[in-house]
Amino acid sequence: MPTTALIVGAGSGLSASLARLFAKEGMTVALAARQIDKLSQLSREIGAISFTADVSKPDEVKQLFIDIETKLGSPTVVVYNPSFRVQGPLVELDPEDVAKTLDITAYGGFLVAQAAAKRMLALGGGAIFFTGASASVKGYPQSAPFAMGKFALRGLAQSIARELAPKNIHVAHFVIDGAIRSAVRPDPADKPDSTLDPDAIAQTYLNILRQPRSAWTWEVELRPWVEHF
Repeated sequence: MPTTALIVGAGSGLSASLARLFAKEGMTVALAARQIDKLSQLSREIGAISFTADVSKPDEVKQLFIDIETKLGSPTVVVYNPSFRVQGPLVELDPEDVAKTLDITAYGGFLVAQAAAKRMLALGGGAIFFTGASASVKGYPQSAPFAMGKFALRGLAQSIARELAPKNIHVAHFVIDGAIRSAVRPDPADKPDSTLDPDAIAQTYLNILRQPRSAWTWEVELRPWVEHF
């Protein structure tokens, strides 16, 4: 069965590395984001198709999967990568910003996972991957909303991994514990490999995707060799 991979929350960085690697491995790639203008170059480069969707809105998630099915068939690999954060002292946080953080970081993950699982159950298998962060397991000062969202996403992943694994759907959560390298955030000259290389992270996603189902991982932590934990 041909593999269609959907990367939700696509952009530069990790999601672009995932898209390139999946395409290199022969997968058909679908990219989803609220604004897809930023994806045009990547889409041309790897032959991907981009779809517009706000994943915090149920109707838009429903339409996203309908559109992908129409053009590419049901996705058999889905990666949930969106997040939003607001920081500040607890007593100064804007409740609307906190709600937005939870909607994008966690509630959207539920909506996408639900839509993906319905199709994968019909297909007889698939994989749903979630991108977490240090905040998935550790709440930092003045970052309560992000911790709330990432803790919730991790709880979702753990729960549905137990539910769906016996039905041949591999659910995994990736704790990215450190800064991801980018053009605007390169490694300091005196500290090589002190940030996570997005291509290296993507390779781990592929390795987990290829695991035999007799030894599936539901969670993996990734950090640079100099990162404290």
